[in-house]
Amino acid sequence: MGFGGEMMKAVASKALVIKINVAFLGFCVFAYILLLVLQPASLYNQNATKMVSCSLRGCHGKKAGESIRLQAARENRTTMETVPSFLKRLHGGMKVGLVNVGAEEALDWGLPSGTTAVDFEPVSDNFQWKDLFPEWIDEEEENEGPSCPEIPMPDLSSCGEVGMVVAKLPCRRAETAGWARDLSRLQVHLVAAAAAARRGSRDARGAVKVVLLSACRPMMELFRCDDLVAREGEWWMYEAEAWRLEEKLALPIGSCNLALPLWDKGTDVVYDASKLAEAATPRRREAYATVLHSSDTYVCGALALAHSIVRTGSTRDLVLLHDNTIAPHKLRGLATAGWTLREIERIRNPRAQRGTYNEYNYSKLRLWQLTDYHKVVFIDADILVLRSLDVLFRFPQISATGNDGHIFNSGVMVMEPSNCTFKALMALREDVVSYNGGDQGFLNEVFVWWHRLPRRVNFLKNFWSNTTAEASMKNHLFAADPPKLYSIHYLGIKPWMCYREYDCNWNIGDQRTYASDAAHATWWRLHDQMDGRLHEFCGLPAARREELEQERRQAEELGFGDGHWRLRVSGDGRNVTKQPTSCGVYGVDVACHQLRCFCVSSTGSHLQELLA
Repeated sequence: MGFGGEMMKAVASKALVIKINVAFLGFCVFAYILLLVLQPASLYNQNATKMVSCSLRGCHGKKAGESIRLQAARENRTTMETVPSFLKRLHGGMKVGLVNVGAEEALDWGLPSGTTAVDFEPVSDNFQWKDLFPEWIDEEEENEGPSCPEIPMPDLSSCGEVGMVVAKLPCRRAETAGWARDLSRLQVHLVAAAAAARRGSRDARGAVKVVLLSACRPMMELFRCDDLVAREGEWWMYEAEAWRLEEKLALPIGSCNLALPLWDKGTDVVYDASKLAEAATPRRREAYATVLHSSDTYVCGALALAHSIVRTGSTRDLVLLHDNTIAPHKLRGLATAGWTLREIERIRNPRAQRGTYNEYNYSKLRLWQLTDYHKVVFIDADILVLRSLDVLFRFPQISATGNDGHIFNSGVMVMEPSNCTFKALMALREDVVSYNGGDQGFLNEVFVWWHRLPRRVNFLKNFWSNTTAEASMKNHLFAADPPKLYSIHYLGIKPWMCYREYDCNWNIGDQRTYASDAAHATWWRLHDQMDGRLHEFCGLPAARREELEQERRQAEELGFGDGHWRLRVSGDGRNVTKQPTSCGVYGVDVACHQLRCFCVSSTGSHLQELLA
């Protein structure tokens, strides 16, 4: 019995060991199967892309945008599983161009078998947005002239015609502020636009089909809101006119170069912009426009602006948007000056403090509702036009001059009216944070890809470096006759809010950077050429004259060395004074009181009285 019992125990023990081994083996097999089934998507994508893309493109040496595709593949994988109806309806014979899309994804989406992957090299990580949109460029070509870094673009010479381009756009909205200024995102937009414009089959009106997958709205700068024909979730389908895409692709890649050159290439001869202006299609309606809201403070400026545009010989319409704060008799004066008046309802800036001017500065968005015009050049009412700006109608939205960093100045800008764009801008008001609290900051966050115009188109009246050389150069430009500038943008206190004798910015410490008697005199010279009936709208109110006297006394107490506070002006600050014929060696700035005139040095540092 003892021996038999031991045998039974041994058998039972061996059976237990066998069961454990079988169970362990089964667990290993199960785990191995799980590893095969649940292999990481990024590894699968990488292997499959290499394999399938070779079979589709004949094993080219480059991997078509592989790093960007893999990065995009990690973004919201669930979105890809919901294929939009407009892709499902594609007939089997249609050829599709793929941009930043893996071959396995194309198969998952049920795209026709005849797909073509558009090969491109991803933009270097060493490039930053500021390289394409620098604060300053050598637009006067004082040295070697401006230049732009290159963003790699595909060689489309070997690609056949495609019926549709499908692209997947990077979107880092959840990761960082300023997400729209993303070079990878811009590159994929440009590649998709190039593939569609140059290899896309065109319908009767010359439109090509583009489908974009993006959690963020595609760039309206390239793919217009009006060209959006369908949207399902994060899928956007456009029918874009190929010539519009080509027009954008022909422009510099960023504000690193001028869209409108100042000089003929390789010469010191001023570029003949009239060639572009004459090429404008006469059948298209175009207009200059400005906006007045919340106050009548800028009525005088708008009168001078209209006069300055008309005197350049332009025949474009003049459109002024205004709210109900402008008195009827002032509206009649504006109409006399040449403005076509359109009353608007103000648009509130949701982030502005109540009672401030900025509270309703988003009223400028109403410009996009001027849909009876194909193109509009907006000009702020504190700007004076000196040379014809009609050439600007040849440029697309948004074309403007630089301001600070990668920012454009919205004082003069080319825009294309569209109710669709207007609605899109209105929808973005709550989400988009303006860098300066105003409309310029808002528009810069929406339209990040803009086209640089020469600063002479919108020449800012400021002296940021506070040097003699800067003051001498700028005052020379402000006073030049015939003019060398296209316009002067009067920053600081406006000319019609000062005495006509001199620029009152001299008398206020934090405004002196905007002071120029030369620019001031130019504004008043054009003012005097206006219809005499309009001068009454530029009168200086008694309350403002009192403020000016207080500012003058404060400047005297502070002992400002330029000495403008010493000048005594006419009682109403509006008398026409006799100008001297020459300022000798002192410069171009002139300040006068009746028959007493003074020459001011280019730096404003001292005065000398002239005996007229």
